[in-house]
Amino acid sequence: MEKDNKKLRCPMGVPGGMIATIIGLVGIVISIIDSNWMSLAFAAALFLIGAPLARVTMLVHTALDQIQEIKNKETN
Repeated sequence: MEKDNKKLRCPMGVPGGMIATIIGLVGIVISIIDSNWMSLAFAAALFLIGAPLARVTMLVHTALDQIQEIKNKETN
């Protein structure tokens, strides 16, 4: 019997990055409306950290899937 190989996944990588990006975007809009420049800096930083986090996590998942396919082709 072959055991099922579970895919290695980051459980909160993509959703966490998307949530951080959305919160940062909403924070940017609200801080511009309220003319609160200090919170604008924090919201912009959150936005700039969240978007690449989601993208890098998706790239890692794609790479792991491709590596798994290559390993499966070699064993067959």
